[in-house]
Amino acid sequence: MPSYLQLFLLILPVFVIVAIGIVLRRLHWVEGQAEASLIKLVVNVCFPALIFQTVLGNPVFRDTGNVIWPPLLGFGFTSMGIVFSLLAGRLLGLTVGTGLRTFALTAGVANFGYLPLPIMAGLWGEQSWGVLLVHNVGVDAAFWSVGVLVLSGLSPLEGWRKVVNPPVISIIVTLALNFLGLADAVPEALMAVARLLGACAIPLGLIMIGVTMAEYLNEPGGLVSVRVTGGACLVRLLALPVIMLSIARVLPISVEMKRMLVIQAAMPSAVFPIVLSRLYGGHPRTAVQIVLGTTAVGLVAIPFWIRLGLSWLGG
Repeated sequence: MPSYLQLFLLILPVFVIVAIGIVLRRLHWVEGQAEASLIKLVVNVCFPALIFQTVLGNPVFRDTGNVIWPPLLGFGFTSMGIVFSLLAGRLLGLTVGTGLRTFALTAGVANFGYLPLPIMAGLWGEQSWGVLLVHNVGVDAAFWSVGVLVLSGLSPLEGWRKVVNPPVISIIVTLALNFLGLADAVPEALMAVARLLGACAIPLGLIMIGVTMAEYLNEPGGLVSVRVTGGACLVRLLALPVIMLSIARVLPISVEMKRMLVIQAAMPSAVFPIVLSRLYGGHPRTAVQIVLGTTAVGLVAIPFWIRLGLSWLGG
């Protein structure tokens, strides 16, 4: 099993690339329309290509449990995290109008893409990505239904429309090709294109996380709130990992699934709730305080939870 230092050194480059994104934004090299365009490029082109190359023909999916369990657990754990964080926010004294709903969404949703992917690749190789990417279909469904409902009060139907997006379509098409036995029929030229575009997804995605965060660093006094930041760290980096790992320990799931859940349990808060809180009348500053706080503490906490989780689940 990797030592704490080895795990720390494994995740350190991820945070360095995020820091590069912050620097690029501060230098005004990526901003305005370029920022929005690059985010669309990553989400709608590079990430679907990464999914296609990783899931197509992956032997992990010969086990039907690795097709059925991941999205179910992605939806279940994400929904649980949001509801749990809503209750925790109320205990912290937050109310609707002072950041309660934003706290619930941001603390409740773990980073499920650009941070876990390079960590899993470093531990088990890129082939391990397949289960995580299928799992993220369920996370997306919970994010755009339960998450949007909690944040804004919109109907679940309005949130579900957001689930039909290029990454999810890529998952569905690729799994269908696997099921029909057509993975080998995909032209090598198309796979080469997918590999080239997919190679851009992680570094560019991490850079855009830094670019998104950088906007809020101009007012350092408002970046930390003892109640919000401290409460979110307790929820996201202590309570939820214990709950997730305890459930994962008793589930009849594969080793690949257990490994993926260990990584997910260790993750800080996802970044996209910052954007969503803007769109649906939330409190962006609350989201920023949570994302920055859990990410900073995560630099130390992530290796701890990975080591403990792998030892406990036997991954």
